Amino acid sequence: MRGFSAAGAATTLRARRWDVIVLGGALPGLVAAARLGRRGLRVLVVEEAAATRAPDCLREPFLLPGGRSVLDACLRELALPLIDRRRIHSEAVAYQVVLPEARINVGAGAATAEELVAWGLADPDDALDLVRSIERAAQAELSALLESPMVRSGGLRSLVRTSPRAGLARGLPEAAARPDGSLRPVLDAQVRGLSDLGATRPPPEARARLLGCGLEGGARFERPEDSLRGLLRRRVESVHGEFRSVDGAFEFVAVGNQPGIAVEDSGGVWVGRAIVVNAPCAALAAFLRAHGRGTPDFLDAPESTHRRVAVRFRAPREILPEGMSRRVIHVADPERSEAGGNVTRLAVFPAQGGDSRVDLVGAAVVGEAEADRAAVGAELEAIATRLMPFSESKLVAQTDPVPRWDDHEALVDPWPGAGWPGDVEIRAVSRPPVYRLPREDLAALGIEGDLLLGWRAGDAIAAELA
Repeated sequence: MRGFSAAGAATTLRARRWDVIVLGGALPGLVAAARLGRRGLRVLVVEEAAATRAPDCLREPFLLPGGRSVLDACLRELALPLIDRRRIHSEAVAYQVVLPEARINVGAGAATAEELVAWGLADPDDALDLVRSIERAAQAELSALLESPMVRSGGLRSLVRTSPRAGLARGLPEAAARPDGSLRPVLDAQVRGLSDLGATRPPPEARARLLGCGLEGGARFERPEDSLRGLLRRRVESVHGEFRSVDGAFEFVAVGNQPGIAVEDSGGVWVGRAIVVNAPCAALAAFLRAHGRGTPDFLDAPESTHRRVAVRFRAPREILPEGMSRRVIHVADPERSEAGGNVTRLAVFPAQGGDSRVDLVGAAVVGEAEADRAAVGAELEAIATRLMPFSESKLVAQTDPVPRWDDHEALVDPWPGAGWPGDVEIRAVSRPPVYRLPREDLAALGIEGDLLLGWRAGDAIAAELA
């Protein structure tokens, strides 16, 4: 039990017990917690207090895919009540790709092809062939994703491994893999905007799925109090899961042969039959070291080299141009479409506290050494002002808490040779049982990777604990 401190006798007497403790509030852990709860296991989700105080819009996925998607399949598998699913509304336009000389609406395939033609990026036949070939590749990849068990964990007894159906074409079609010069920055920007990788490029299979997601349209919530995270949290609670937040230090401890978390100044310990690490391991290890705590071996993982810095602006609703989508992928210079913060994202959310305001969340991927929130915020404000001519001096940057270990902005690349389309190893320690949800291994797939990681890991862990 290297890395676990032995809990004292007095602490042991005050131990509270669950079946599974999920450490971190990122999307995969919420899905896993709901799946575990559906299997009758008692689950505790432990979040950093700073993360719980941040508005949901800062932690919401940029794109909620519409149509047939992993999101739709996942919510059905979680048995989300119909009244909650009806809170999600379809949108014909998933997002806009904005370049200096073009503003392309990405949505239904035929309409997207017309957009490419209208902006002089392709002739009609080529545009339609490109879009249709991406749609076919994306659907093939979706079938592969939904049929794959995706995760590995030693000792599984009831998880039956399957393989994607034979005969499915995988990866990108030639036209999308090697696009003409004018199309390249449009496609590359979408991949950069939708993927959660740091420095590496998504493999062809992931690129096919990312590019195809937008061609199904998007989805959104109308009410400011609604969010995907909110729906998932309620689903966890409905299957008797619980949430706790911690504001200070804690350490991993062992009570008998079971793992637990001792929270500073609480005088007690939270114990589970298993712990699931749902936070960036490097960030969590650094946090523990900063507080003089031991760093368990199971936190050995790739370091974050990049991060997506997100800044929230509050603004009056009337500054939004009528033709602007709720989601924008902005490319400053098409000649260097994937360099640094050249590709940025803007997403509009209804603001809590008044119908006359909106929250505009801007985000850019930068190297860890360049992650100056104020500087990135100034650049994002400048981009938003160019996109919205009447917004000057009306965008007000908000000061929001920044988590230290429960950190969804850290972008970690998988170890060489790991990641989709390969399987993901979630077992970190056998005794006491500790699992990791390595978001980096499925980061190339963006939101769909997060959902599938939580879904498959939840089922695998439940099978082992049965």
